[in-house]
Amino acid sequence: MANDTNRFLAIISHSKEYGFIFPSSEIYDGLAAVYDYGQWGSELKKNIKDHWWKSMTQMQENIVGIDAAIFMHPTTWKASGHVDNFNDPMIDNKDSKKRYRVDHLIEGYVDKLKADGKTEEGEAIIEVMEALIAQDDFAGLKKLIEDHKIKCAISETSNWTDIRQFNLMFATEFGSTASADDADNKVYLRPETAQGIFVNFLNVQKTGRMKVPFGIAQIGKAFRNEIVARQFIFRMREFEQMEMQFFIRPGTEGQWYEYWKTERMKWHQDLGIPAEKYRFHDHVKLAHYAKAACDIEFEFPIGFKEVEGIHSRGDFDLTQHQQFSKKKLQYFDNDLDESTGKPIGNYIPYVVETSIGLDRMFLLVMSNSYREEELGTPEKPDTRVVLQFPPKLAPIKLAILPLTKKDGLPEIARAIMNDCKSEFKCFYEEKDTIGKRYRRMDALGTPFCITVDHQSKEDNTVTIRYRDNMQQERIPISDVKQMIAKQIR
Repeated sequence: MANDTNRFLAIISHSKEYGFIFPSSEIYDGLAAVYDYGQWGSELKKNIKDHWWKSMTQMQENIVGIDAAIFMHPTTWKASGHVDNFNDPMIDNKDSKKRYRVDHLIEGYVDKLKADGKTEEGEAIIEVMEALIAQDDFAGLKKLIEDHKIKCAISETSNWTDIRQFNLMFATEFGSTASADDADNKVYLRPETAQGIFVNFLNVQKTGRMKVPFGIAQIGKAFRNEIVARQFIFRMREFEQMEMQFFIRPGTEGQWYEYWKTERMKWHQDLGIPAEKYRFHDHVKLAHYAKAACDIEFEFPIGFKEVEGIHSRGDFDLTQHQQFSKKKLQYFDNDLDESTGKPIGNYIPYVVETSIGLDRMFLLVMSNSYREEELGTPEKPDTRVVLQFPPKLAPIKLAILPLTKKDGLPEIARAIMNDCKSEFKCFYEEKDTIGKRYRRMDALGTPFCITVDHQSKEDNTVTIRYRDNMQQERIPISDVKQMIAKQIR
């Protein structure tokens, strides 16, 4: 690719062309920052979810999963601090009337500086911006924008309003008699999934006979009224989170925070993604609940961006819900106190959270897997676009391709399909030349293709083609299912 921006645009185009992601309601010209996952995108997304869920709940003896409702009692969000604190600093351009999130406006300016080779200058601006945001210094942020003459992309002027806070939660009315003036019926679309875990802490602990330390995991939709949603599916108004809240004894939060930082980075790299594509970024400004926080960032074509957060939340959430609900959310610890020899007794557990954006992880996998390869010779050039997905995540695990539509080859191919499809996702195709079908499977990220030809009728073997190196070999039909299943595992 000519540059990273072009690579990112190519990934967006490929995602639509091959059935991974479509603009939502496209026949009505779409809805800004809302996307639909197509037939292969939904498979890839499900595979990422299943992999995360298995690693969290099946492979961990002390973590269980729940599925909480999107709608929650509105006091939940007062207790959590979202009603008062879930805000972003915004600024409007007086000429274009366009509203910007302040950090996005400055980051966009810095991206242009870096593209012009002024990386050090850009990083210095980001450092100043983060310090000002940490201090809620809105006057300083506006001065930073004015000093660098940062312009609106539409009006190309620097005629800015003062900076002010904007709450990101979507609100709606609940019940058939709800009206816009009835505050009692006001509910919110949840801006995160974590609160559904906290309000169910005792339900899960008691019914599951869970002993601290233990975790509760959840995958679910969340909604944020982003003023400037951008960068494809990286920042959307409707998105999906994979979160785990790990409940621990007070005083142990430091060691568990470091433990989950290590474990979560290991999970990412176990997918075969190069370690140098990742980095940790410690938060300069902590959230209102946090004792420590960092992001796992990935090097997308648009630069290093957050994919997952690890947060030491202390006892803020359970304490707040206990206060607002008037219900005790305490845990009785039977373990003996080393100093007294008596049971430790009641306390409100501390929490270490891991929170990964499913849509961002989807984009990460697409970005890491997308390749444009030059093949052939100078006299006869050839290219291919290939998605080198980890086999366990690939939407299609095996493509079964009869060489022709006759001579009994489709019947053999269908028999292989019927034998394998209960174990993993298969795809059958007999249209076009075998070369075109290979290229199509490369573009969909299918790691293995089986070709049934006339020799298959004679010796019960087929040709298996490997996506990444395009090498081929003959294997017995009887070995196909076991071999592919082993590769996936």
